[in-house]
Amino acid sequence: MDNGNDNILEMYLYETNTLLEQLDGILLNSEQANTFTEDDVNEIFRIMHTLKGSSAMMEFQALTTIAHRIEDLFFVIREHSMDAIPEDLHHELFNLMFLSTDFFRSEVKKIENSEPLSDDIDTFLSDINSFMQKINGGGNAAAQAAPAKAAPAASASSTGHILHVFFDEGCGMENLRAFMLVTSLSEAGLDPTYEPSDVDSNPDSASIIVDKGFLLHFTSSEALQAAIEVVKGASNIQTYEVLADTDAEAPESAAPAPAPALNTVKEDPVPAPADTPVHPAVSGGTPTNAGANRTAASKQSLISVNLSKLDSLMAIVGEIVITESMVTSSPDIRGLKLDNFTKSARQLRKLTDELQDISMSIRMVPVSGTFQKMKRIVRDMSQKLGKKARLVIEGEDTEVDKSIVDSIGDPIMHIVRNSMDHGLEENVEDRIAAGKDPQGTITLSAAHTGSEVIITIQDDGQGVNPEGVLAKARKNGLLTKPESEYTHKEILAFLMAPGFSTNKEVTEYSGRGVGMDVVKANVESVGGTVSISSEIGKGMCVTLKIPLTLAIVDGMELSVGKSIFTIPIHNIRQSFKVSEGEVIHDANHGEMINRMGSFYPIVRIHDLYQIDTEITNIEDGILVWVDSGELSYCLFVDELLGEQQVVVKPLPSYLNNFNIKNSGITGCTIMGDGNISIILDVANLYMAAQNGNMLH
Repeated sequence: MDNGNDNILEMYLYETNTLLEQLDGILLNSEQANTFTEDDVNEIFRIMHTLKGSSAMMEFQALTTIAHRIEDLFFVIREHSMDAIPEDLHHELFNLMFLSTDFFRSEVKKIENSEPLSDDIDTFLSDINSFMQKINGGGNAAAQAAPAKAAPAASASSTGHILHVFFDEGCGMENLRAFMLVTSLSEAGLDPTYEPSDVDSNPDSASIIVDKGFLLHFTSSEALQAAIEVVKGASNIQTYEVLADTDAEAPESAAPAPAPALNTVKEDPVPAPADTPVHPAVSGGTPTNAGANRTAASKQSLISVNLSKLDSLMAIVGEIVITESMVTSSPDIRGLKLDNFTKSARQLRKLTDELQDISMSIRMVPVSGTFQKMKRIVRDMSQKLGKKARLVIEGEDTEVDKSIVDSIGDPIMHIVRNSMDHGLEENVEDRIAAGKDPQGTITLSAAHTGSEVIITIQDDGQGVNPEGVLAKARKNGLLTKPESEYTHKEILAFLMAPGFSTNKEVTEYSGRGVGMDVVKANVESVGGTVSISSEIGKGMCVTLKIPLTLAIVDGMELSVGKSIFTIPIHNIRQSFKVSEGEVIHDANHGEMINRMGSFYPIVRIHDLYQIDTEITNIEDGILVWVDSGELSYCLFVDELLGEQQVVVKPLPSYLNNFNIKNSGITGCTIMGDGNISIILDVANLYMAAQNGNMLH
């Protein structure tokens, strides 16, 4: 495809995926009520109408055919209402609709992967037709009704409310563009008749539209006026004019006016210029016109942007942050008294911070899209496993960086499936005997806490049996100390070991030992942590702590010898100096410090990374109290250099051969003086110290 067609395909995929998410939400909510409201029926009809038109424009025949048939089905439902459908067929209708969304999603995935689309849809069409027969022969009614709507009324051309539209020269597929325009007008409640009348089924009508334009007939001047506002906001419209002649003929006699003399409106919602041959009815400021203007303005207030462009923007902003720091920290001006420069530098830092905040906010998207997808998983598993369950969503408006949202979808799905499969009790009787609601509840929530977002997935099921987990850990050879020494938290941590599963048999959803280890790996890959808590008979809760963004973080720079390190501010609880007498030594010569009634181990960075330094006495350096998830300890460093916003640069991939990630190093950043600072991973750093994993 050329670049133009690539952009069209990208917009098609974006629009289709958005519509399918809307459709899933409608179906899930309607299934709980066991019926479709009138608004639901109209909305599904509109979604299928749009999918049919856009798929036809892209020449995806299978998608067009199925969307058209589902549209026919909901035309019948709209005409007869849900009350006319026997209640015992409601379940079959919902299953049929969920199958249709699955079909659309699988076909869209094939399009995204450049795979051939399905050409055998006869079975699915047969299922739809069979269901339409069950609801009193709806198929014939729909077949008769569809062309009736498209056919122009006999008296339409004598109303005088006619809009003559020409599309951009060379834009291609004029017939389908005309059909999409009719769809937009119909969604606005205008329902025009049009000529040629077969634009959705006859490719030859494109040449007629190129030569003679596209005629839209309306029943009133108010409808015509509102239609003009819709046309103004449509794409690929070169010109339009109102034919005020009450004896206006078909397109053969409606010769187009010269293009320069017509109004070439595409996005400008202001009134048309005086030289445009517009019917006087258009110029009045009626409520209909005002409403159309508001609609057009709201549509233009949102745009979709390719993620790669946002990545490039973030990269440039990151370089600006680094360059600004290099300029203001230049050794050439150190010690000089430059009042004007200092004032300008403060203003530059303020503007740089604002640019940073805005560029990051552009990438922030709510987690609602990911959360809503879990409803479908709970619904499908409830039916297949025979368990009654509901999903409760809290904090779905919480916003996270787009790349992180994409990364946490799979982890959340694994955890929800685990809760459904072996978190909730197998039998309703067991729940009732335990004094619980017969219907299980899975709660999915998100909340902000400063620089990170906390996502929890909690169920009210049977909880995790620690004895069973410990037995499986013993069988897998995972124990490294006597069983009696393992805490409850350490036992639950085995659930995230690779290949670990407490299921005795493999099911469709679990039992292969793949799941929680994938969750842990995926969450840690975006700088997050995972923790599990559980109580027998009360349920289990999995908590994900994830940074809001990966690109730019607030960090504390500190020195050890001649080396500079950076720790993310959100990992630091406190920094303080201590005397030798306050340090407690354990039997293994480890050091601990008492803070606020608890004891925390001390990790000396110069020992861990074998760094030469003169600061080895505990009283000469400084302790930094850090935490990550459930982990909390103190780092011993030479001195703190100050807080700095840093741009995270990933380490070269070849360093993975040296086990760099498991040594407590997550990346690096360039400081103002051009030197490199290593960014420490608080969680892995402690593990590296425990395992004696030192860098030389």
